[in-house]
Amino acid sequence: MQIAIVGGGIGGLALALSLRRTGVSCRVFEAAPELKPLGVGINLLPHAMRELTELGLGAALERVAVATREAVFCNRFGQFIRREPRGRAAGYAWPQLSIHRADLHAVLAAAVGDALVLGAKCVGVEQDADGVILKFEDGGNARADAAIGCDGLHSAVRRYLHPGEGPLSYQGIHMWRGVTRAQRFLTGASMVVGGWLEVGKLVVYPVRDAIDGEGRQLVNWVAERTFPGRAMQGWNLPGQLNDFLPTFADWRFDWLDCAALLRNAEQILETPMVDREPLPYWTQGRVTLLGDAAHPMYPRGSNGAGQAILDARTLAGCLRRERDVPAALKAYEAARLAPTYEVVLANRSSGPDTLLREVHRRTGDRPFGRIEDVISAAEMHAIVENYQRIAGFERESLERRASLA
Repeated sequence: MQIAIVGGGIGGLALALSLRRTGVSCRVFEAAPELKPLGVGINLLPHAMRELTELGLGAALERVAVATREAVFCNRFGQFIRREPRGRAAGYAWPQLSIHRADLHAVLAAAVGDALVLGAKCVGVEQDADGVILKFEDGGNARADAAIGCDGLHSAVRRYLHPGEGPLSYQGIHMWRGVTRAQRFLTGASMVVGGWLEVGKLVVYPVRDAIDGEGRQLVNWVAERTFPGRAMQGWNLPGQLNDFLPTFADWRFDWLDCAALLRNAEQILETPMVDREPLPYWTQGRVTLLGDAAHPMYPRGSNGAGQAILDARTLAGCLRRERDVPAALKAYEAARLAPTYEVVLANRSSGPDTLLREVHRRTGDRPFGRIEDVISAAEMHAIVENYQRIAGFERESLERRASLA
């Protein structure tokens, strides 16, 4: 059996490694002519780290990441709403890692090795009863027993399966992302989520530790704001500080100067917050979708990469158990389409950030005296636990379930 993977991002590389573990041959066709250290930070929650650890990558990833110890929710005045342990500090067998996307990609790509083919931009797909043919921009092609579209938000494979699909769903929420060299804050392994979209929301966490002689960290941040009526621009454009800094100019807390963090960024990228309407199916014959190509979602709850990794492991398991390729792809879709649909919808309605929305609404965007008078500990716990259940990283369930692959 030979599997063609379209796209060498996180999902595609995780799939290649998972297939190799199950004895299935594959090649990964990536459009980029070379691998460059692109992007900023992401989080790998324990459900994703379980899968990557089973692939033998746990130690390598921990060496280049920060093991998150807590999540801190606060308002735009710097008042703590909730502090909760994360990863091993919360009793999980696996860590939560905050990592630069380039570092994660480098570890995955090194493990995949020469199965990764660069400069191979897929522009078309054909299939018959016996296999599939990928067509590339340079005129070349490749034949395989199945094609898996891991080619992201603007997927060519998705267009083949759903040629009449409408545009991206954009609701006027804009994001600016960056990384800044900064001194440690709070525990030195804290993930901060503060404010709310109407007045500015900020996510901050370190992704590299002790990067210089002064003990500084490389700190990732994401600034978000609702701009009704603002047109969606391009994707990952160079961002302009003046477009969003005024929103956060007075975010100077005794435990973190957020305004200084934004001003001192090494790089700023501007991105619209988008997703797509969930699809009725991902699979047609010997072709299916995975990750953002299948279920792009709002980047809330640190779940996009994690869901792609769960897809990859599930698909590898289906191909190991079922040697009839179309049947295996259908079994994968049956296992993953509904759960990811639920995550997409949960992220639209704010996911774990519901805490911030409720405090913002109930206080009228003013400082509070006691958080207990605004929202109870039981209500906050219920919000967090419900999202963990939806996304698949509730601790006891995660530890009980069998391996996906």
